[in-house]
Amino acid sequence: MHPILNIAVKAARRAATVINRASTQLDLLSVQSKSPNDFVTEVDRAAEEAIIEVLREAYPGHGILAEESGELAPANGGESEFVWIIDPLDGTTNFIHGFPQYAVSIALTKNGVLEHGVVYDPNRNELFTATRGSGAFLNDRRIRVSRRNRLNEALLGTGFPYRQFDHVDAYLAMFRELTQKSAGIRRPGSAALDLAYVACGRIDGFWELGLSPWDMAAGALLISEAGGLISDLAGEANYLTSGNVVAGTPKVFGQLLPIIQSYRPASLQA
Repeated sequence: MHPILNIAVKAARRAATVINRASTQLDLLSVQSKSPNDFVTEVDRAAEEAIIEVLREAYPGHGILAEESGELAPANGGESEFVWIIDPLDGTTNFIHGFPQYAVSIALTKNGVLEHGVVYDPNRNELFTATRGSGAFLNDRRIRVSRRNRLNEALLGTGFPYRQFDHVDAYLAMFRELTQKSAGIRRPGSAALDLAYVACGRIDGFWELGLSPWDMAAGALLISEAGGLISDLAGEANYLTSGNVVAGTPKVFGQLLPIIQSYRPASLQA
């Protein structure tokens, strides 16, 4: 494993220790609302602090983009071509309710290009890792996207709009069409894990609107390194900027994207 990826794994496991400890005392959690249906707990903040501490100790010259802390300049000042993208607890709403589908997501970019990624599921002790050009792994076992070629045989994942509802009608139209043209649709509630599941073949395609970079960064690299395709709604690589993503096996992606595009409103970014 690449030394930088080792540090990311260490940080993810440190965060998971915080999360697992708190998961046994959910009734004591202090929960705040950042916006409608968008929650944050002291666990999110403590897990993020644990991640940043590990990364800062190893790479003080790297920048950070984290869900709760925002953009942080390198600890030693100046700018850096390296930026860590962190979601300390992807699936906070699930976590609050004791629904065991959430994960730690950490990725590193170099000049805007994804280089390393970790998605760690503390409930199942499943560690997904990827380094650009070196493949994707689940607990040290090489993973690939599924071999499914037909959309009507594909199991899809998605995420319902929950913060902004400007495009909910367009989303529901996509959902209606794809419900009829696929083998089924699942909405577990953690985009990071959904993307990791595409990478390891548990689901064959995925789409969601209105995500943040920390929801997608690590999972996107996992898919690319596992032989899948991922793009924004225009079929380009600007998903981290637009927040809209389509992914899947090469064949399923090719059938999924045109359907998503056909229902995309003109006001929606790529």
